Amino acid sequence: KGSRFPLPDISLQAWCPWTSVQYLVHSTSFLSFVFSGFCALPVLTQPTNASASLEESVKLTCTLSSEHSNYIVRWYQQQPGKAPRYLMYVRSDGSYKRGDGIPSRFSGSSSGADRYLTISNIKSEDEDDYYYCGSYDSSGNCPNFPEQLSC
Repeated sequence: KGSRFPLPDISLQAWCPWTSVQYLVHSTSFLSFVFSGFCALPVLTQPTNASASLEESVKLTCTLSSEHSNYIVRWYQQQPGKAPRYLMYVRSDGSYKRGDGIPSRFSGSSSGADRYLTISNIKSEDEDDYYYCGSYDSSGNCPNFPEQLSC
């Protein structure tokens, strides 16, 4: 039986420095971010879901708006009832860096405006988790975001 990897069925406006952040939690458990500020914000889109079986691999996609295709994307995992957890960032050149304690079976890559999160050797704890992407520009400016998900 295939595992389902739900992804938010929304387009996310990415954060950028010097913005104020408001959180909206929808009844469907999708977490959406609303931002206001004075910088051009990329739009990020993700497919609704992806499926794979245990011990297989799955590749999740996050697509940046074309004018922001050089931006860095950060991937987050949210398990039901828990706060989002930072997984990694992925640069436009395909390089990536995992967060502390993130297993090596999580990897990143890039092609054009697409940033990928690949989960290899899928475990039962990966099932029914939500995976989110967020972005900021390649200057390395840290977005205004809660400490738990800090740069």
